[in-house]
Amino acid sequence: MSDPSRSEALQSQYLTVNLAHEEYGIDILSVREIRGWTPVTRIPQSPHYVLGVLNLRGAIVPVIDLRLRFGLAREEYDATTVTVIITVSGRQFGVVVDGVSDVLDVAGDAMRPVPDMGTTVDTEYLKGLTSIGDRMVLLLDADKLLQPQDAQMLEAALNAANDVKAVA
Repeated sequence: MSDPSRSEALQSQYLTVNLAHEEYGIDILSVREIRGWTPVTRIPQSPHYVLGVLNLRGAIVPVIDLRLRFGLAREEYDATTVTVIITVSGRQFGVVVDGVSDVLDVAGDAMRPVPDMGTTVDTEYLKGLTSIGDRMVLLLDADKLLQPQDAQMLEAALNAANDVKAVA
């Protein structure tokens, strides 16, 4: 295999989203759809960054605010605010971001390790970064955005909420 072919084989695509004036990339293979912001149903005793759940064609999908997940200030949702539906390990969830930019092609050798300093996001959620022209894009590790214990807690809270509705 020649070098250009190898480079193409290692290329990945990322959906770029905006969050607090920074650009993040979500692996396009985990993105299921992009929806305009719509209010969600709150779930009692969920983590502060979990906004609630939405009904997505019959499936109940937890929705997290990526700003809150990363410890950033919450902003009012506006016309550019979107919910990106992601599937990780067979489980769907939504992430609310300030906006969506475009789809980016990233060659495997263009991805750099995340330096352990001064980013506004805890680096545990990042798998690398890349520069596109004069832009720096932080590449998210979608697997780590919704921790397994968070998903289990949400399922338990959702079941408890359904039990309360059935009694009422």
